Amino acid sequence: MQLPPKVTERAFARLAEIGAAGQGQALRVAVEGGGCSGFQYEIGLDTPTPEDLVLEGGGEKVVVDAVSLPFLENAVIDFTEELIGARFTIENPNATSSCGCGTSFSM
Repeated sequence: MQLPPKVTERAFARLAEIGAAGQGQALRVAVEGGGCSGFQYEIGLDTPTPEDLVLEGGGEKVVVDAVSLPFLENAVIDFTEELIGARFTIENPNATSSCGCGTSFSM
């Protein structure tokens, strides 16, 4: 049984701050081939489609397409603020290695 990714309250709160739902948008998290480790995350605001897995919290949505879902099994989608900047992050237990940039990984 495939476990869907989890989204932290902090990530949903950030989506509320930027008004994603009010614009009819959701945070799309996708996995694509490429990057320095073989796969890379694509994270951005997008319109949900009927085929997406929709994760909801605090009136906001995070969506994952069916192709990306197996790569994100049991991952945690979060939002972090550090001195170098603020960004959505993914803690992926399926990744065997990752790049220093945090957006590229291998399995």
